[in-house]
Amino acid sequence: MRDFVIPDDRDMGTAASKSTDMVNLTVDGFTVTVPAGTSVMRAGMEAGIAIPKLCATDSVEAFGSCRLCMVEIEGRRGTPASCTTPVSEGMVVQTQSAKLKKLRRGVMELYISDHPLDCLTCAANGDCELQDMAGAVGLRDVRYEAKINHFEPRNTSGEVNPDYIPKDTSNPYFTYDPAKCIACSRCVRACEEVQGTFALTIEGRGWDSRVSAGMAGDDFLSSDCVSCGACVQACPTATLQEKSVIELGTPERSVLTTCAYCGVGCTFKAELQGDELVRMVPYRHGKANRGHSCVKGRFAYGYANHRERILNPMIRDSIDQPWREVGWDEALSFAADRLRGLQQKHGRQSIGVITSSRCTNEETYLVQKLTRAVFHNNNTDTCARVCHSPTGYGLGQTFGTSAGTQDFDSIEQADVVVVIGANPTDAHPVFASRLKKRLRAGAKLIVVDPRRTDLVKSSHIRAAHHLALRPGTNVAAVTALAHVIVTEGLINEDFIRTRCDWDEFQDYAAFVSDPRHSPEMTEALTGVPADELRQAARLYATGGNGAIYYGLGVTEHSQGSTTVIGIANLAMLTGNIGREGVGVNPLRGQNNVQGSCDMGSFPHELPGYRHVKLPEVRAIFEDAWGVKIDPEPGLRIPNMLDAAVEGTFKGLYCQGEDILQSDPDTKHVAAGLAAMDCVIVHDLFLNETANYAHVFLPGSSFLEKDGTFTNAERRINLVRKLMAPKNGYADWEVTQLLANAMGAGWHYTHPAQIMAEIAATTPSFAGVTYDLIEEKGSIQWPCNEAHPEGTPTMHVDGFVRGKGRFIVTEYVATDEKTGPRFPLLLTTGRILSQYNVGAQTRRTENAVWHDQDLLEIHPHDAEVRGVKDGDWIKLASRSGETALKAKITDRVSPGVVYTTFHHPDTQANVITTDYSDWATNCPEYKVTAVQVSMSNGPSDWQESYAEQSKRSRRILPAAE
Repeated sequence: MRDFVIPDDRDMGTAASKSTDMVNLTVDGFTVTVPAGTSVMRAGMEAGIAIPKLCATDSVEAFGSCRLCMVEIEGRRGTPASCTTPVSEGMVVQTQSAKLKKLRRGVMELYISDHPLDCLTCAANGDCELQDMAGAVGLRDVRYEAKINHFEPRNTSGEVNPDYIPKDTSNPYFTYDPAKCIACSRCVRACEEVQGTFALTIEGRGWDSRVSAGMAGDDFLSSDCVSCGACVQACPTATLQEKSVIELGTPERSVLTTCAYCGVGCTFKAELQGDELVRMVPYRHGKANRGHSCVKGRFAYGYANHRERILNPMIRDSIDQPWREVGWDEALSFAADRLRGLQQKHGRQSIGVITSSRCTNEETYLVQKLTRAVFHNNNTDTCARVCHSPTGYGLGQTFGTSAGTQDFDSIEQADVVVVIGANPTDAHPVFASRLKKRLRAGAKLIVVDPRRTDLVKSSHIRAAHHLALRPGTNVAAVTALAHVIVTEGLINEDFIRTRCDWDEFQDYAAFVSDPRHSPEMTEALTGVPADELRQAARLYATGGNGAIYYGLGVTEHSQGSTTVIGIANLAMLTGNIGREGVGVNPLRGQNNVQGSCDMGSFPHELPGYRHVKLPEVRAIFEDAWGVKIDPEPGLRIPNMLDAAVEGTFKGLYCQGEDILQSDPDTKHVAAGLAAMDCVIVHDLFLNETANYAHVFLPGSSFLEKDGTFTNAERRINLVRKLMAPKNGYADWEVTQLLANAMGAGWHYTHPAQIMAEIAATTPSFAGVTYDLIEEKGSIQWPCNEAHPEGTPTMHVDGFVRGKGRFIVTEYVATDEKTGPRFPLLLTTGRILSQYNVGAQTRRTENAVWHDQDLLEIHPHDAEVRGVKDGDWIKLASRSGETALKAKITDRVSPGVVYTTFHHPDTQANVITTDYSDWATNCPEYKVTAVQVSMSNGPSDWQESYAEQSKRSRRILPAAE
């Protein structure tokens, strides 16, 4: 296995200056040229001169407390700290002298005098900066003998040491050992400056200073700590240490790869001993995460070794039988024979595929190729359609491309940020940390969400406006914002005349200027006070660079596409497109939502968002694949299920997706799957969909394969193979084996060859190669002859479609209505510690934070129903009912309830309906009329489902 050679990953001590003015200075006789504002410490590092340090690290602001980095500067008195001293023109710096050496040794002696000398058995041995600095300053003995210390539980007389604090092991992923704390404050500053949680502080004074998590009596688990790992990464000693390192030892090699959770696409150094993963460390040069991480990417990778992971193929003739383990050849022959037989009996349209937003671009490309080139139909769909397909339609219609406009660095230039229908602190926490940092620096925030998320108010941030609209009224609220901007003359006329279709704008302006779209007229509908909405509109239009970020609370509605169009209209009205700090940015829910759309997973589009009806597009792929492509669009998932119930759709290959848990109207999904004669599930675990499967093909985790993910900012990142697949094959190899079992004759030997085919057939990927990604670190498409190194910011000089297009956004109420039987509105979302359907995170220690789905209900709604916190309640809709426990909170408004969908024993989607977006069929997860009543425990349906699920998971010879 060839490891990627990681570029310079040194800790430079202080952050880089962004100044364009350069300064010349001399460090130890060497001339150095650095940007103005650079610290003396960093200037030394740039010249290859490492100045000893303990409290300094380049991920946080300089602090100057450890006094180890002192230097001498010609013409200045004393020995200033190099981390807090900026360079100046002509400065002459001396980092080594007899005086400095003596002072540094004295400082180190003081640190060591109250530090346990158990280096040989310490988990940080070989990876400890205190140890390194003791060597760097030449410390050989300690003159000071402390009469009292903080690291011995008992004194020499056997008496209990009142200053000793036991190790805190409450967090499932790391320990806190106060005995080894040197009070450098790096962890505290990382929690504040990088993560933005402010969970840590320094308690005590002087000799007794120690890090504390939360209030008195709190440990790390009970505190506000979100386990992002920033403190652990910042700690220079073993005070904060990963439990995996304690158990497995110090890693010996590193490989760069990409996180397989949300759409932020964080880059990590996977640190290993041989082929055993010891820890994941966020890569400081990762362009999406800039050295930060969340609890999922940093720690929740243990699912890859979970006991429930299936490593051998399995088959069964019918779903009421137990599974039988077989070899790969038998499983693939069984699957291929069944699929061929179904097509012979029921026609070539009788089978199809579902691609996954959790798999790589290359794997997704092969799955859609499987159905088009081998099955000879376009029956391909993806979980990306059930979350962000309205983004593709709305932005495609208005801007000409189906993706976000900015990179994540752009947030640093934003003056006003609008977050609509998204909860970044839970669903995209690394981006949320960058956003909160910008808010603390003075940017203003507008939150449009029915629920009071953490962005509305939390540590050191507060939204300027929270538009707590009623679920289902997004279009009315966004159009009202546009009404204010147009009628109050806040538009950017120069931008509109230059960059947009003026005639279409005139029609749109006349539409939004109608008094029926005013905040006063829509207030009764949306529930948003007119004055609050007007102020928010004025702030966005006049507050400087305005950036909009939105999530599934926008797209998963019957008018999801209309809302996306309305958001694009707002950006064009104000000229907030085509430069840093602005834009329209969808926050993708899964690691490769963007990529699965790019790769042609929709039944009407080939890779690159080109319609299958276009003969010139089909010709490209027909030439590449050597087959004729059906010009008729295929079936979406709901159509597949309907056709299955009708008896015309009989076979499905489902890779890395659990439609029984994630898709709406669970009972209808189950009926469709039960009606099929061959369901092939390709996954890591026997998921809920596998209850109805006839073939199970074990999958490979992101740790076990090469490929690429495309994140929410269109950034193509490499996923690198750390170890051999535990199941024997990477997922792309399994798809190829299935295709070849059906006579395809594919001969790929590495995902780089698949990417070469993608580049040869897809204009926006024309310049993408693995070599270029390795050279640049990552690439943002479009990457082609016009943009050979990628495109961080879209629509700079003009829109992809030419002129930006204003489109009328008429509000049409959803057919899902509240009434006497179902008076409440249910909306759904995610929580920080869990991910999507929970298949991965539920099989990690993350379950300690969220082991079940809860229903959030307002105190008023709970009181009138006699519901108390923690009570079992029945949640019922027109589609079905389930039972779960109540959580009483004023995060939701009266009349609104909220739950997550991470746990299959709750099956929240048995409640949701089959209403969907008018343009894309994206399900309306966010608006369901429900009733809440008391319950004694799980519903009859839940118990029946659990029993059926248990039977379906029997595996011979363990079966009865």
